[in-house]
Amino acid sequence: MHDPVPQEAVAESEAVAADPAAPAPLNVPRDPTGDPEVDAQLARLADADHLATDGHVEVYEDVHRGLRDALTALDARPGPPAPTRHPTTTPR
Repeated sequence: MHDPVPQEAVAESEAVAADPAAPAPLNVPRDPTGDPEVDAQLARLADADHLATDGHVEVYEDVHRGLRDALTALDARPGPPAPTRHPTTTPR
């Protein structure tokens, strides 16, 4: 017994068969990272699913820029305070 195929999938496969150059979702899974900034950039990749191939570059460059900015922001955050010397000890 076969499961029924959703109408959207049938319509999409018919559209791709009619025009193989038409945009089609890649259906690549995007697992959440737990970082809202990074997850927003990864979700942005889904925008490429609805664009012709020549539109993908703009999305990929935008996502790359956003991920680079998120990494740069990690370097800009203040770290833990530097260890201090106890006032009664003398330097060696």
